[in-house]
Amino acid sequence: MGGCPMVTQVTSFSRSGLSDWLIQRITSLVLLSYFLCIGGSLVMGVDYETWVGMHQTTAMRVFTLLAALSLAAHAWIGLWAVYTDYLTARMIGPWGNTLRRFCQLGTVLLLITYLLWVVQVLWR
Repeated sequence: MGGCPMVTQVTSFSRSGLSDWLIQRITSLVLLSYFLCIGGSLVMGVDYETWVGMHQTTAMRVFTLLAALSLAAHAWIGLWAVYTDYLTARMIGPWGNTLRRFCQLGTVLLLITYLLWVVQVLWR
């Protein structure tokens, strides 16, 4: 067999292109609805007390957590695709695969840190 080796999906979010595509679409809808909710509140001109009260409700905390999880999943799938397409030995030289793994690890650590921070802010 000739040609370049196929990229394994060991580090993909769901190990299926169709599932990743579906997760991207669902998470984008969650993010859109969250930002419309936040944007609508800002456009209506809420005051500080109303804003704080809205964000202290369990429903809004869960919605914010869902948005953060959606952002992390959406970012991971998108960046995984970019890393596997462009950070390869064929594209940038012999250190391409090592650089790709380093970037993937860094992304995972940043996303986990981000999610832990969001949880701490929401439920401290």
